[in-house]
Amino acid sequence: VHLVESGGGLVQAGGSLTLSCTASDGAFNNDAVAWFRQAPGKDREFVATFSGVGTYTGYSDFAEGRFTISRDKSKNMMSLEMNGLKPEDTAVYYCAHRNGPLTGVNVYEYVDWGRGTQVTVSL
Repeated sequence: VHLVESGGGLVQAGGSLTLSCTASDGAFNNDAVAWFRQAPGKDREFVATFSGVGTYTGYSDFAEGRFTISRDKSKNMMSLEMNGLKPEDTAVYYCAHRNGPLTGVNVYEYVDWGRGTQVTVSL
């Protein structure tokens, strides 16, 4: 599955952005998907996940209450709405796909990755 992210950019602290991810040559089917991020000099970290069956979602502590993950299977798309952005949210954000419907929070659980989209939050 080839994934393409969009929607990143520069935003002031307190602002909002919505990231999108499209599966360009396949479908998410009933597989779980997720967003991760990686800041300079740091490891890639889990942000949010959406189950392949049903509507279960999971968030990291820093994303809970500020970010919302969603998906549209009919359009092979997923999104991440981010509100109340902080400078520490600055990172490259990646969408990811794993085989199977169960969610996961670890990088190694996901087999397909997009190239990422840069999010920069200024003071």
